[in-house]
Amino acid sequence: MPNWGQVLTEIQAQDAKLTNSAQSAVDIVRRRYLRKLFKKTGRNVIAYYSGWLSNPGAFGTDVNDEDKAAFMMAIHGLDKTKGLDLILHTPGGGIAAAESLVDYLRRIFGCDIRAIVPHLAMSAGTMIACTCKSIIMGKQSNLGPIDPQLGGLPAAAVKKEIERAIAEIQANPERLQFWQFVLSKYTPTFVGQCEQAVTMAAEFVRDRLIDNMLSDDPEAPTKAQAIVSGLSDVDDNKSHARHIHIDKCEALGLKIERLEDDQELQEAVLTVHHCFMHSLSVSGAAKMVENQNAAAFIKLPA
Repeated sequence: MPNWGQVLTEIQAQDAKLTNSAQSAVDIVRRRYLRKLFKKTGRNVIAYYSGWLSNPGAFGTDVNDEDKAAFMMAIHGLDKTKGLDLILHTPGGGIAAAESLVDYLRRIFGCDIRAIVPHLAMSAGTMIACTCKSIIMGKQSNLGPIDPQLGGLPAAAVKKEIERAIAEIQANPERLQFWQFVLSKYTPTFVGQCEQAVTMAAEFVRDRLIDNMLSDDPEAPTKAQAIVSGLSDVDDNKSHARHIHIDKCEALGLKIERLEDDQELQEAVLTVHHCFMHSLSVSGAAKMVENQNAAAFIKLPA
């Protein structure tokens, strides 16, 4: 299996062969391996890559409404009957944008969508993965908590803090003086927004689990709620940046396909991943969305 360094060597060798300066070696190699992945699976492939790791200050690395235009471009001309393998590498972003994107993909491919997570699909990226019929992960892959963040604050934690304050004040009115100081940083509107965001995220993931990944399971509602609770539990996860590994994902009840079970698929997926990581590093791009036919949306920093 080509590792990160071997892929770089291949890109450098390709660059040495180029006679046309309009061509890019990293594009040629990346598209070659995207095509190989398509030939391996027989399924459409769209890679959705954020540059937040290689270019952390770039604008637009999050899941946002601009992504739908990128996917419209990537989907155009594809044979929709072949389903979709969606490669996800993202820190997350807006819940509403993720919900809208999933709705669009479902209208095109129905429920025949698999998520592939070579490395990280966090927050709203985890939400998107949970809406698919299965999630392909390797030993190095991670999902993340789905507790929404508002203004840099975890909405679920704010909600719990309010509930704790009410309970303590009711039990001991002398605690009011302490809690007045703590709660003065929150406005009623913000607290309401936190409550709505927590509910919206939970309902979105739960409903999509029930109608796709768990659709054949008679206990789907119960299992979906357990998955949502596990991914949302701020006490257990401790941090929104928590990396949830493959064993925990399986234990929560998610339908996981282990990448290592198919050596050829593992090689194809990880080589594509290395290619995109090199591409993001070379270009400084904030976002790349590309299909197996080389239709690509690349958002460069302003």
